[in-house]
Formats: sequence, C-alpha cells, structure tokens
Amino acid sequence: MAISSPRTLAPSLLLFAILYGGMVPLGGFLGAKQVALGPLAVEAGIFPFLTLIAISSGIAELHGRVVADRLVRLGFIPLILAILLALFVLWLPTDPGMYEPAKEAFPIIVGQSWRMMAAGILAYGVSVSLNVWLFSRMTANNGRLLPLRGFVAAALSQIVDTLIFITVSFYGVRPIGELMLGQMVAKVVLSAVMVPLLVMAVVAIGRRVDRTSAPAGEAQA
Repeated sequence: MAISSPRTLAPSLLLFAILYGGMVPLGGFLGAKQVALGPLAVEAGIFPFLTLIAISSGIAELHGRVVADRLVRLGFIPLILAILLALFVLWLPTDPGMYEPAKEAFPIIVGQSWRMMAAGILAYGVSVSLNVWLFSRMTANNGRLLPLRGFVAAALSQIVDTLIFITVSFYGVRPIGELMLGQMVAKVVLSAVMVPLLVMAVVAIGRRVDRTSAPAGEAQA
C-alpha cells in the first residue's frame, strides 16, 4: 500500500498566518483607545487592522485569492474565541485585593456592548474579504502596481468597514454622520501611509522566506 507524502505548507504562509491570528483579536482591544495623529483622531485598533489588510493582500499576491480568503475565514476563530474568553473573564468574580484603578478600568476597556461585538465581527468579515477581492481583481502588471493596488483595496475596504461598524454600533444611540466621516478620512490617510509599505514588506519577506527554505534544486529553478 502506497503512502502518500504529507502536504507541505509554504513557510511564508505559516509565518504570516501566525501573525494574522494574533492581530485579529488585538484590534478589538486596542480600539478602546482613541489616538490623536495631528488633526486626525482614530481608534488605535486601526493599526493591527491595517496589518491584517496588508497580510491578506500579501498572501493573495504570494499564494492566490483562494488561500487569502481561507485565511480571512479562519480569522473568525481567534476573533470569536477572544470575545467569548473576555466575556468569561468579566463574568468571573474580581479579587477584592486587585489594584483599585485597574479594577475599575478593566471592565471599561475589555467589556463592549453586544452591538459593538457584533459590529466588529461583521465589519471584519466584510471589509477584509472585500480587500482581498479588490486587490486580486486589479491587474498585477508584474508587481509594479503592488503599492497602488494595496492602497486602493485598503482605502475602499476601510470605508466599508467604517460604515458597517459605526452604523451597527451607534445608530439610534448617538449622531453618527460626523463620527463616520472623521473615521473614514483618518483611515484612508493611514491606509495611504501604511498599507503600501506593509504589503511590499509582506511580499518581499514571504518570497525570501520561501526561497531560503526551499531545497537547493527548487531554489535554483
């Protein structure tokens, strides 16, 4: 009976899948802080989220849209588990001896309304999937348009992300027009600054890792 050889996973895919899985829940927790970048005000979760955008685009470039879409879908696992674990920890009784400022701040930072949790899950799935689709649909042109493709896909997906998250989280609770516009502008600007460089870095590192990890014969081919 013939034994089939085990399926191998590209080293770059393994590397960036681990990084991707860590960034998914981090975005939700860092979003508790609003940062001021000159005239721009944006929640800090945008930084890991733009890293997710760049990694998903880089994986689409290196391994194809199907693999990138699968990575996005698998990202729901750490996202939902992080939410469930946060709810469980909040449910557990607090040690009376816990440092008082931390005791007061922890539920505010970690706890979110069910609307915000649902908004985060929905916005993640739609916006990152849209990013992969847009990035893959644009002509590769031998890689010369890689930074532009990364920015356009990121900017459009971030606009959609903002529409979904703010509408689901705050519609009927507070005015959302000005908040939505400000977040869109800030996210598009940050997409222009960060994403092209991050996408190029992901692709360059991925190709180098795969090349150096390949057998000598394959590396020379």
